[in-house]
Amino acid sequence: MCIVFGMSINILKKKNNYLTAVVADKKGEIFEIEGYAAVGMSASSFTLLSKENTVDLPYGGEIMFLPDRYPVLFNIKTVKFETVKQNPYAPGEPIFPVAVFNSPGYVISHVSAYKENKGAKPLPLFSYGAVGWHNGRFRTAVILVDNERRQDLRLMPHEKILAGILRMKSKMPHNRLRMHLENCALTYGCPAAKNFFLRRFEAPLPSSTSCNARCIGCLSLQNNSDIKNSQDRISFTPTPEEISEIAAEHINKVKRSVVSFGQGCEGDPLLAAHVIEPAIRLIRKSTQDGTINMNTNASMPKILTNLFDAGLDSVRISMNSVRENCYDTYFRPNGYSFSDVIKSIDMALEKNKFVSINYLNCPGFTDSPEEIAALYDFLKKHPVNFIQWRNLNFDPLKYWKIMSEFISINAPVGMRKMLSQIKKDFPLLKHGYFNPPKEAFK
Repeated sequence: MCIVFGMSINILKKKNNYLTAVVADKKGEIFEIEGYAAVGMSASSFTLLSKENTVDLPYGGEIMFLPDRYPVLFNIKTVKFETVKQNPYAPGEPIFPVAVFNSPGYVISHVSAYKENKGAKPLPLFSYGAVGWHNGRFRTAVILVDNERRQDLRLMPHEKILAGILRMKSKMPHNRLRMHLENCALTYGCPAAKNFFLRRFEAPLPSSTSCNARCIGCLSLQNNSDIKNSQDRISFTPTPEEISEIAAEHINKVKRSVVSFGQGCEGDPLLAAHVIEPAIRLIRKSTQDGTINMNTNASMPKILTNLFDAGLDSVRISMNSVRENCYDTYFRPNGYSFSDVIKSIDMALEKNKFVSINYLNCPGFTDSPEEIAALYDFLKKHPVNFIQWRNLNFDPLKYWKIMSEFISINAPVGMRKMLSQIKKDFPLLKHGYFNPPKEAFK
């Protein structure tokens, strides 16, 4: 395990600079452990958490404890990283690591530091940011990449969501897609669905019941896996009329509006192109306003070309890596290849469409020297417009293990340093978290 004692000692020398470690007991109650500092993990590296590399926990972050695991903490007295298995305040009782699922707009720089018990089950599909306690509040290891309040829960009052649902039910009583979005908003708490009923920002247009990738971290379908999907996939294919009715309603009521195919509750929208293409034509027949976007794996360049010709404005392409073997390991393509994805990117750029990469980040892998070098090479050859820095929702230890079977993962550069250098070396490249409206393309 790579550790840097000099840096740790320097942090400890600065009075009141480090974060106190927090853990959980078997009831899930979270508490501090005096004499131990909080630690972040990034592949083979442990890092002491301090005021300099953390921020106050952003609103909406959810703190959770990790079963079947032991926390790795920094013993201030011995100046060593330790795996702590028992509660020092109740000897014999186990303790568990604590992590935070951070708010949208923040990319994690370190995950919670822990060791697995033998036979530990995979963690649910969340990201697991490092967290500690300082001056009466939680702090977490994240970097702000987008300050837009598109999914700020404080701006989504439940009573207004219910009012919007009633309004849409009255306007389009038989629209099945409207019914599906209602379930997304109320059952799963989907911020995108809530925004549709609140007439804000971006509205979702889930349409596809199937997918040609078998992502190990798929949110809507897990077959023969110990991992449970986070939400159920849409069970029907809406008609072009149902799709365009939702889209037109949103575009006509919202300034700088975005409507997007390709949501967490569906497969890949390219497999529903037979309804999406005529839906786009219907939308564009009624209005030229609004941004029509597609979140996709970009596996079918010819079909994507047809959608652009119909009026699709932008595309967001999901990638965990720009290296083929790493991409294939996560997405497990079924009937397409990594070269098809690259063809789609180049075609979209040639058509002067706005191209974003939905870059699924995991500290320790994403900021490894090898992945950074590959990303630089990719950006030089394929000058996409935008990177959406998204946290990979997957068990980090298992992800590093899966990837290390195919590639070597050397000591990470650091997410913050990597981001800063990319911004310097690619000044025209935009960065953020959300799909931008076309008014912000240039």
